[in-house]
Amino acid sequence: MTKDHGSSIKDDKLYEDLREDGMSKEKAARIANAKAAGDNPSKKGGKASPYEDWSKSELYDRAQDIGIEGRSEMSKDELIKALRNH
Repeated sequence: MTKDHGSSIKDDKLYEDLREDGMSKEKAARIANAKAAGDNPSKKGGKASPYEDWSKSELYDRAQDIGIEGRSEMSKDELIKALRNH
């Protein structure tokens, strides 16, 4: 039986499957909630420039805000990849 994760998780079964596959709680929740929304993406977002246009310092600051480990040793490309995969 699938556990009810409360109102913050829209698709409990998918969330549990993603967690079992090793995804973080945050990423599993984002995916489960996006799938539950169907083909109606939110109108929010889309105003930030692509990461490729950001300076390495800006990327580092964003990675720090999110809590990405090992960021001080990463190149600009590695920071971009880490931010996209977070």
